[in-house]
Amino acid sequence: MKKPITYILLIIGGLMFAYPFLWMISATFKPEIEIGTIGLWSSNFSLRSYAAVFQKIPIARAFLNSLFVSICVTFSVILFGSIVGYALSRLRFFGRDFLLGVILFTMVIPFQITLIPMYILMVKFGWVDSYIALIVPGMISAFGILLFRQFFMDIPQDLIDAAKIDGCNDLEILFKIIYPLSKPVIITVGIVSFMGSWNDVLWPLIVIRLQKLMTLPQMVTIFAVGGQADGQLGAQLAAATLLAVPIILVYAFFQRYFIESMATTGLKN
Repeated sequence: MKKPITYILLIIGGLMFAYPFLWMISATFKPEIEIGTIGLWSSNFSLRSYAAVFQKIPIARAFLNSLFVSICVTFSVILFGSIVGYALSRLRFFGRDFLLGVILFTMVIPFQITLIPMYILMVKFGWVDSYIALIVPGMISAFGILLFRQFFMDIPQDLIDAAKIDGCNDLEILFKIIYPLSKPVIITVGIVSFMGSWNDVLWPLIVIRLQKLMTLPQMVTIFAVGGQADGQLGAQLAAATLLAVPIILVYAFFQRYFIESMATTGLKN
């Protein structure tokens, strides 16, 4: 009797969490007058809200901007995070533990504290209103470093010693030996980094003013609160749906590796 009850409770809980998102999607197809209803179904479904979004803002360009920035940030976090994580887990050098402590300390510092100094640096370097200002500050992640380090520490040392005997240097060991074994942690760091970069709205609002360089969250925020939506709730919800769907698809496709990595790096608790 325990299994059916457990499944029923899980289904109810899943529907409770999924209903607001399902309602948002259905509301984007409803006429404006029916959006306030609780139900998901309507006999007057249409694509008017999505048409209004594409007509009023260059959302396709914003989507490509977000995709480019997120891919660059994700690739950089995986590359540099794995290199630093390997050094902290396998190499012995003076100050290694202190360096790890400093990296962990940066995780507790709120982003808002470094916001103004980071913006001043962007102005000094002349990077405002450029892709560089969106990509460079997020190219390395303390959380990614920690996740890589924890995962690499579980790899047998004998495997690394055998590679060294065969003449491999540390970079060859990392890319040829460890990388093929690290698919779960690479995908997990990639998902977290991609989601963080894709959903970031505060930093783009500060450093980007040109519409052609705006990211999708920034464009959706300006569309919703800046008056471009003309008070049309359906159009605002349609823009929010276009922003959320790519992240949901990415996570749904890679969730198995995400859970596997959380269970094998000692961070599941």
